[in-house]
Amino acid sequence: MLIAHRIALDPNNVQTTYLARAAGVARFAYNWALAEWQRQYVASQADPTLPAPSQFALRRQLNAIKREQFPWMLDVTKCAPQMAIIQLGEAFKNFFAHRTRYPRFRRKGVEDRFTLTNEQFRVDGKRFYIPKLGWVRVREALRFTGRIVSATVSRRADRWHVSITVDATEASLPPAENQGVVGIDFGVSVLARLSTGEQWRGPKALRSLLDRLRSLSRSLTRKVKGSRNRERARRRLARLYARIANIRRDGLHKLTASVTRRFHTIGIEDLNVKGMLANRRLARAIADMGFYELRRQLSYKAAWRGGHVVVVNRWYPSSKTCSCCGHRLEELALETRSWTCPGCGVHHDRDVNAAVNLKNMAMSSIASACGGNGSGPVREHGTKPVPVKQEPSGKS
Repeated sequence: MLIAHRIALDPNNVQTTYLARAAGVARFAYNWALAEWQRQYVASQADPTLPAPSQFALRRQLNAIKREQFPWMLDVTKCAPQMAIIQLGEAFKNFFAHRTRYPRFRRKGVEDRFTLTNEQFRVDGKRFYIPKLGWVRVREALRFTGRIVSATVSRRADRWHVSITVDATEASLPPAENQGVVGIDFGVSVLARLSTGEQWRGPKALRSLLDRLRSLSRSLTRKVKGSRNRERARRRLARLYARIANIRRDGLHKLTASVTRRFHTIGIEDLNVKGMLANRRLARAIADMGFYELRRQLSYKAAWRGGHVVVVNRWYPSSKTCSCCGHRLEELALETRSWTCPGCGVHHDRDVNAAVNLKNMAMSSIASACGGNGSGPVREHGTKPVPVKQEPSGKS
């Protein structure tokens, strides 16, 4: 499997200048290739005898003219412009396959990055080698073992990072502990409520630093465009945004690492986050939680440890269904945090009851994966398979 390890770099002033220059070359090559792609596409539509644009032709075209028209490209590694054009070709391939939108031009200060192939760099402990620059110090050594595929150097705020992709034959994490199945209910006041009764409130980074964010935003708008004071204010605001993202990401990593380490099967709900963000009263709190990132981390970390995540249909009434007797309420207001089942009389906490129902759906999906009668809200098969015996027979 392909695993990426993102490590912070520790460059000096000369190395920082080189990294910024290489990122600028990659951005220029990407934007030049995108403009040329659009021009050649219009020309090919007008004249069918002309070939359609491709990233291979654009790379050859740039190599033929860069020594005369763009000699400053030779000051950095050749991978920076070439990989940028290759990435543009992949972007168009995804666009034609209706997976992404039409490629857009890269912006300075927002998409500062360049990519190196595996033969263009080396990793030696806490050092990272870049062509025409030399060794750059990194904050930690590479965690994964395997064939190194590529490396992407990027800047976020004022810090540079390198993301090294490794083709690992097997995950380096031990298998999950045998603590059974767990259901997780996502929320706003509490980030995650487990069926075991545990709760993770989440860091709520944006909420805690919102006053500071407003102050720096107002300070930026009062500065004269193009002045040094505005640039300093922009950097301070960018650092604060990066800090908020790091705090949120750290909390999500701690939660997902704890859950995937203990449970081999995890049941979660397929939330419509885009629709939830339409609620103007809860949009900021929902965005501050990071539900999609939480689901993404649960999925790949569970796969590393040999477990799996069961995603329950978003229309399944997990909060309105009694986890003891199965009685379903007709209505349940959002402000109602606990309720008593009229069927069996059990008093339920809304979030814990939903987590238990998600756990039950995950357990039923295990039975349906073996070929037995499973539940519909998890996954429906066109033709239900015949149950398969899990143990070998005595005759075999």
